[in-house]
Amino acid sequence: MWNDRYAGEDYLFGTEPSALLRHEAARLPPGAEVLSVAEGEGRNAVWLAGQGHKVTAVEAAPNALAKARRLAEARGVTLDLREADIDRWDWAPEAFDAVLGIFIQFGDRTAQDRIFAGMRQTLRPGGLVLLQGYAPRQVGYGTGGPGDPEKMYTEPLLRDRFAGFEILLLRDYDTDLAEGRGHSGRSALVEMVARKPRPED
Repeated sequence: MWNDRYAGEDYLFGTEPSALLRHEAARLPPGAEVLSVAEGEGRNAVWLAGQGHKVTAVEAAPNALAKARRLAEARGVTLDLREADIDRWDWAPEAFDAVLGIFIQFGDRTAQDRIFAGMRQTLRPGGLVLLQGYAPRQVGYGTGGPGDPEKMYTEPLLRDRFAGFEILLLRDYDTDLAEGRGHSGRSALVEMVARKPRPED
């Protein structure tokens, strides 16, 4: 399904980074090693690479990866692009300084929990997880995301799944998105930035 959705010439979610990423990337250390989960057509990974970070981007759809390569070439940056189903990704322990998950609510709660557990595992101590997704009321707005409220985020859900992490940002709010034809209009968002504890914490 996703490969078909990415088949057109346009960028489904635009070519500019998520507002969350743009606002919160200053928390990353210089030259951070970042894993972007289900990256899509490259908008977030390319922007991060342009900020001097070393980005590994995982995406299952070949059409999306082809667009990510084109965007990286156009912006003069290098990415480590991996074609892989994130549900089968090898979450190497303590391999990254940050993990990014922008609108990745495509699986059921069990699949999401596996991804969250992988994120926790692959982060180095002191590393950051940055998540942006939809709240359950987004289903009524119909401006993007899955049509199932059970796949959406809530603040208590993310606090629970990242228990023990230091919550730096956690909010649920409405805003207007203009991110290509895929995210357009009034949207109900849940965002979190959290830090994995260090042994001395």
